[in-house]
Amino acid sequence: MFAHVFIDLAAALICFAGQCYPALVGEATPRGNFRLTHYSTTTPGYGGNILVFQETATELWGIHPVIDVPGQNRPTRLLSPSADSRIKVTAGCVNIQPDVMDLLIDCCSDAEVLIK
Repeated sequence: MFAHVFIDLAAALICFAGQCYPALVGEATPRGNFRLTHYSTTTPGYGGNILVFQETATELWGIHPVIDVPGQNRPTRLLSPSADSRIKVTAGCVNIQPDVMDLLIDCCSDAEVLIK
């Protein structure tokens, strides 16, 4: 298992296991060092999995498959080569492609994540 995941908010990238992938991020995405915790969910759109990196009594931030929010065109924005198209999209979670989520869960479900 790999020990670290890196999320570069300015470049809208998530990197792990020697590869980097595009991500959707938000202005409210917390910065810092966190430990990922794997949660299962039946909430539609999440593909059954969320890797949570910060949680308070009222809020939760995590990495999950991209959700198609009406009017936001998130799946298309996630595929954009321009980081500007992938920044300031979410309310703070990190959205990635479902296949990338599967890779992340397989290698890094309890890894440390650095977000900067």
